[in-house]
Amino acid sequence: MTVLRRWDPLRDLATLQNRLNHFVRESYCPEGPEEALTTRGFAPPVDIYEDEHNVTLKLEVPGIDEKDIDVRIENHTLTVHAERKFEKDEKEENFRRVERQYGSFTRSFTLPSSVDPGQVSADYDKGVLNIKLAKKAEAKPKQIKVNVGSEKLLEGKVHGKAA
Repeated sequence: MTVLRRWDPLRDLATLQNRLNHFVRESYCPEGPEEALTTRGFAPPVDIYEDEHNVTLKLEVPGIDEKDIDVRIENHTLTVHAERKFEKDEKEENFRRVERQYGSFTRSFTLPSSVDPGQVSADYDKGVLNIKLAKKAEAKPKQIKVNVGSEKLLEGKVHGKAA
């Protein structure tokens, strides 16, 4: 079965940029490729979703102590900065392969105008950082009753008026 997918040229450019950055970091790391595997920065994946009351971000940051996570809002920009430290207890020469990434990261998100920057909460549980941004009261949806022509006609007869 064939699935049609909308082409997004910016996604392709972002993928190319990430591959080039990866290549340059591995090729020109002054400490060598082994050190590059363990200390270069990384960007944890994030899910962002919205309901009628909140905008919520969930970042995967396993292995990071909550004291090493910094969440702040400045000029309508949410910034998350953290560091995953390499455990030096084990002898590095005994490693056969190191795939987990270590180092610091910074992710920034421009907040929509509907978010109240004064009402933000952050929870960290099982390696997931959950940031909840409350919407301003005026940005929350309001239910508006729509009168239909026949309802208006019936309403007039009940009150003793002829339509």
